[in-house]
Amino acid sequence: MSRPYVDVGRTGQKRRTLDVLVAAARQLVADGAAPTVDDAALAAGVARSTAYRYFPGQRELLAAAHPETARTSLLPDVPPEDVAGRLDAVVVEFTRMIVETEAQQRTMLRLSLEPPEDGPRSLPLRQGRAIAWISEALAPLQGQWADQDIQRLVLAIRSATGIESLVWLTDVGGLSREEAVASMRWTAGALLKQALLDGPPECG
Repeated sequence: MSRPYVDVGRTGQKRRTLDVLVAAARQLVADGAAPTVDDAALAAGVARSTAYRYFPGQRELLAAAHPETARTSLLPDVPPEDVAGRLDAVVVEFTRMIVETEAQQRTMLRLSLEPPEDGPRSLPLRQGRAIAWISEALAPLQGQWADQDIQRLVLAIRSATGIESLVWLTDVGGLSREEAVASMRWTAGALLKQALLDGPPECG
């Protein structure tokens, strides 16, 4: 998300103010709320007029407050060489993060399913970050598979992991958090194994 106001003038102080606002919003989301810019400003001790310079509306605030915003990779510093090991490492870290931030994730999921009040220009709350993480895990397939085939496999794996799957497995399936994580991990590995044997998922 572009925030040119942060990048001009007293950038150090502005960055600190931004961080305080985001931290306040994240805590409010963790408490189950859907904070407005006014709410975040009050919790952060920042003037309302100042807060709106950073976030013109609630959806921009919530997008910045998403628990996954700061992560660019889920692979360890020394990632496994084989594609199955890389994928498992990413899924383990992804599901750990989902469980640790479950309250925020559930709030974000609920909000992402609600129609925006301010029209189609609203910033989407769900940015598809997991797609990039899974794609990075499957990087060894590049050059062996066509890009569109890798993308189909990435989407299949993503559909079986994440907060949506955790909610279904726990709330509907009745699994514990540990069992749900094990299920998502197994399913991701099984999808990769099947794709390596028989090719990527069919599309249409």
